[in-house]
Amino acid sequence: MKKYIQSFVCGFLSCGVIGLAAIVLLSYSGVLNLDGVMAGGNASLKSKIETKATLIERYIDQYFLDEVDEEKMADSIYKGIVSGMGDEYAAYYTKDEYETITEKTSGTYCGIGAYVTTNTETGAITIIKPITDGPADKAGLKAGDIIYAVDGTKVTGEDLSQVLALIKGEVGTQVKLQIVRSGESDYLDFTLTREEIKEDTVNSRMLSDTIGYIQVTSFEEVTPEQFQDALTSLQKEGMKALVVDLRDNGGGLLNAAVDMLDMMLPKGLVVYTEDKKGVAEEYYAEDDDEIKMPVAILVNGNSASASEVFAGAMQDEQKAKLVGTTTFGKGIVQTIFDLQDGSALKMTTSKYYTPKGRNIHGTGLKPDIEVELDKSTLQQTDQTEQETTDNQMQKAMEYLQGELN
Repeated sequence: MKKYIQSFVCGFLSCGVIGLAAIVLLSYSGVLNLDGVMAGGNASLKSKIETKATLIERYIDQYFLDEVDEEKMADSIYKGIVSGMGDEYAAYYTKDEYETITEKTSGTYCGIGAYVTTNTETGAITIIKPITDGPADKAGLKAGDIIYAVDGTKVTGEDLSQVLALIKGEVGTQVKLQIVRSGESDYLDFTLTREEIKEDTVNSRMLSDTIGYIQVTSFEEVTPEQFQDALTSLQKEGMKALVVDLRDNGGGLLNAAVDMLDMMLPKGLVVYTEDKKGVAEEYYAEDDDEIKMPVAILVNGNSASASEVFAGAMQDEQKAKLVGTTTFGKGIVQTIFDLQDGSALKMTTSKYYTPKGRNIHGTGLKPDIEVELDKSTLQQTDQTEQETTDNQMQKAMEYLQGELN
């Protein structure tokens, strides 16, 4: 298992590998070590915490009716430490939770087959899109459904990776979801049987005789290869211009975005990061191969993190026009550190910048062609009919057709 994972963990979503300059390993002793936690900190505060923790432990030993699950209590302590950092993206993962995360980024996992997002303001866990013919799709779950509880555990406001850990499990086992759906006066209950899900993070087709379309739903380990295959296939079909759809793509792995940019841009800087010491890590397109055709990238307020890395670099290098609405604005990097016992720590470690030095955290990327999606005209029939009424798609196609003429 990798010692750490650095990723742009889905900003608005979280739907979430690249090495650091130096490997950071944190020792694990099995007990709370305040000397390590408070190193260089306030000695008086450390003493106060130790005193109160001892007092609480005495009360528990003397009065608590049931047996204490010491491992669960220890995990709660670690989670509490991380929660107190004030970093909304920070989290402590148990061994099981961490295995679920690394499984997810590989592109193959066991679960219900649905892309989900978390709203950082409300904490709502929302289904973006069920994967076709997956358990969620077959059970009747819909885009926009809010997952309120998993097996009776309320999940609103919880870290998305930990919610995914609850939803996933062994093939053939069942999971119960309590859903909030717009227009329904009460919760909806679904029981789904988990299946092995092989993610197709890339979907492609020709929109016309000359305009190709690639939708990227997330940036996982499998995504660059799928993206390359899509490009090759569309070019064989006569593609002369390309729409890349990053709407509702909350990001994923930085290296996936960098590898895809290497296919699109000539040799050069595509993104760089700076940590608290101002130390920069730079990422480059490594060869002169580039896409030589007009490109439009569809974005919206749910396009975050790795999506913004990809779109921002293409916009900076004037290789694509962004079409849609302003992106989420997540210009910070989270790193996951392996704590050696199988658990892990995730926290914000740096900011990222586009090739021209833009950090878009809190502001997002502004489209070159701004157009709000007119949902009232969308038809939930086949994809061809829907595309004819998707006004953002139509605007992108109009731009590309004008470039081709």
